[in-house]
Amino acid sequence: MNIMDFNVKKLAADAGTFLSRAVQFTEEKLGQAEKTELDAHLENLLSKAECTKIWTEKIMKQTEVLLQPNPNARIEEFVYEKLDRKAPSRINNPELLGQYMIDAGTEFGPGTAYGNALIKCGETQKRIGTADRELIQTSALNFLTPLRNFIEGDYKTIAKERKLLQNKRLDLDAAKTRLKKAKAAETRASSEQELRITQSEFDRQAEITRLLLEGISSTHAHHLRCLNDFVEAQMTYYAQCYQYMLDLQKQLGSFPSNYHCNNNQTSVAPTSSAASSNVIGSSALTPTSGLVITSSSNLIDLKECSGSRKARVLYDYDAANSSELSLLADEVITVFSVIGMDSDWLMGERGNQKGRVPITYLELLN
Repeated sequence: MNIMDFNVKKLAADAGTFLSRAVQFTEEKLGQAEKTELDAHLENLLSKAECTKIWTEKIMKQTEVLLQPNPNARIEEFVYEKLDRKAPSRINNPELLGQYMIDAGTEFGPGTAYGNALIKCGETQKRIGTADRELIQTSALNFLTPLRNFIEGDYKTIAKERKLLQNKRLDLDAAKTRLKKAKAAETRASSEQELRITQSEFDRQAEITRLLLEGISSTHAHHLRCLNDFVEAQMTYYAQCYQYMLDLQKQLGSFPSNYHCNNNQTSVAPTSSAASSNVIGSSALTPTSGLVITSSSNLIDLKECSGSRKARVLYDYDAANSSELSLLADEVITVFSVIGMDSDWLMGERGNQKGRVPITYLELLN
């Protein structure tokens, strides 16, 4: 017998087996043939494996979305991973925001309160971006990779052996059907021999599948350790971010009177026409905020007396006309009231320069 004849006979045998399985499967669906049921323990193991696979896939995909919200970036990383190449390093969102803040602060002027604050905020955002990268790398290595290895490795092996078990079960039931239909003694003897062989192969495959499925418990234990690693990585990340923001808050709070707050929100520099009672008179600040509030009662006292007081400038102010005095944040000037002047204004004096200044830009000094 040459190789070609052997291959032809093998193909014919395979085709016959496939046809036999297809007939058996169809008759089972139509209720025209009996089906060998797997034992309850094996069924439970199969169900547990399928459940593990479904939820592992969902958790893995959603974790990827959590770590990388950009779908295009995820696709790019997937392609590079399949090509076994390292994806190019790209700036992440916190780092990009931080760079914008630093650039804006540099352009506004590091010597100004706003520019300095922007630069400090930008540096903090960049540190958060670095922590974000570390979280992604640690989570991918210690959490996502083991989950993916289970889906693409262990479960594929289980699925392969499960399919083989299904085929062996169809062969066994087809042999049972042929034995029932056998009439002649010779045909019956051949069918009985076939049944013994298919039963033995089915039992052996069921044992192989069972041993693989019992490994799911070990898989759960391994995934539990990986989950602990993921939680620890998140804990480290959020602790770092909290510390960064705490340090930033202290730095911003150390600025000399750079901010005003009202009862609802931190405000930007007020306009000269803003009501002083809404900004200067506010006291709804936490003890740790580090923000300085000018007392409205002090300004009222100054308006009612004829003396002068020293005041620190809270914000830069550009004079709108020659009757006003331009201000620089943090400088100290002399202020006094003038009869008939609008209640939102005082007269300011710096050396030989004199002009009107908005009271909402000032903090009176004792």
